[in-house]
Parts: sequence; C-alpha cells; structure tokens
Amino acid sequence: MITSTKNRKIVELRKLSQRKHRRAQNRFAVEGLQLLTMALDNGHAPLDVFFCEENFTGETAPALLARLREAGGTLNPVSQSVMHAISERDTPQGIIATFPLITVSPEEILAAQLGNALLLVLDRLQDPGNLGTLIRTADAVGAGGVILLEPCVDPFDPKTVRGSMGSLFNIPIAQTNDLTALTDLLRGENYKITGADGYQGDLPWDMASEALSGRVALVLGNEARGLSLDVRARLTHWVRLPLLGKAESLNVAIAGGVLMYQWVQKNRWIQTRWMLNF
Repeated sequence: MITSTKNRKIVELRKLSQRKHRRAQNRFAVEGLQLLTMALDNGHAPLDVFFCEENFTGETAPALLARLREAGGTLNPVSQSVMHAISERDTPQGIIATFPLITVSPEEILAAQLGNALLLVLDRLQDPGNLGTLIRTADAVGAGGVILLEPCVDPFDPKTVRGSMGSLFNIPIAQTNDLTALTDLLRGENYKITGADGYQGDLPWDMASEALSGRVALVLGNEARGLSLDVRARLTHWVRLPLLGKAESLNVAIAGGVLMYQWVQKNRWIQTRWMLNF
C-alpha cells in the first residue's frame, strides 16, 4: 500500500493537474465512479488505478475496481490520507484512474460523418467549465465531433473532464492550430461554416435560414473576445441570438446549447419525435 505522498507514482499523478505534464506523460486523470464507468463502457483502457477501500460505500466501487483491473489497469492501493491528498473531492469515492490522452484529427472526425451532420468548432476558448459543458451538450444532440482551435483550454483539464460528465469519452475531440487547412477541409466536405454572433446573422428559428441547415460546422468564439478576426474571414454563414434585455452578451456554453438544439430542430425533428414516441 502507498502511504506517502512522496511516492514516485503519487508525485507523477499529482503533476497531471498541469497541461504540460499531461502532455509529457501522455495521460490524464479521471475521478468519479460515473465518469470511470463511462470511460470503460466506451472502450477506454486504464493505465494506473489508485484506490482506497476505506472510502468505498455500497457495491458500485468494488465492482468498478474489478472492471478496471479486467480492462488492464495496474491497481495501486493507497492509504486514506493519500487518497484525500490526490482527490479533488471533499468526500473521495475511493478510485482515481489515469487514461491515455484521446487524440484524433479533424480529418478523422469528418471521415466518420454521414449525411447531415453537426460539428462544433471552438475558437480559442479559455474556460474549462465552458468547454466541458459544450462537449456534454454536443454529445447530447448527437454532434459528430468537437474541434478546438488552438490555443484553447485543454479538454483533459480536470474541470473540463468533470464538466463534460463523461461525454469526453463519447464524442471525438480534435485540436488544431491550422485554421486554413480546417476550413478548406470543411468546405471540401460541403459544410456550412456558421459563426455565432450577437449582432449579425439569421435568427436560428427562422425556418427560411440556411445557416443551421444540413451539414454545419458551428463556430463559437472566445469568452472575452468573441470570434477572432482570422476566423471571421473564413466563415460562410452567420447566426445570432437576440439580446432583448440589457445583457451585452450570452455565456458561450448557453449560446452554444441553444444553437445546437436549433440545429436538431431543423435537421432531425422528425427523427427525434419518432425516438421520443411523441
């Protein structure tokens, strides 16, 4: 049993709170029984698994630990004091596991899309909570993937992982700093590159608008600056949400959620009604 926070494995694990160390070690940490279950359900193989049975309650944690072992994880029992030191929870659930970084390219995401598809393109976002929420919403609406324009907040930041509520394991995420190559690729696959702005473009519920119809790459801007000038120059369509009160802007995750569900209404409403038995 590991009883010291100075243990080499514990030191390396705690470093994963920083992006440079996640990249150097090519792995990230996941905590939470639900998130770990979703990772396994989607075929992600664990690396190191740190556990403290004294923190287990009920039957979920022991069963999950057995699954992590069967999936190839190396089990590392730790003392309760060590678990509290490595956990980001006030009340640890007793298991933290590391997984390899999940890397795909924009080309791989586009190659997997059939028919009408929605892709989410995020222009240099900086808040991990916003990114996690947007990943979760993109997963909920059945989007084909999320593409991050760098420099962007790390999708493997602990706050992003938690905010995604496991959707990080369900939907492909790509990172790129080549805007020209990305937009050329999208245009070559007949995507509308639709930017969201508070002051220009079509209203999303205008059924005559083409901005959210068919194959759409919905582009959302940075929390403070909005869409960058280089991104604006590559857009083909605009869409806006009206600001009817005194607020100057909407939170990017809120705006993105509304617009993604407007895409669903335009492109999948008949299918969605059938699925929900309306």
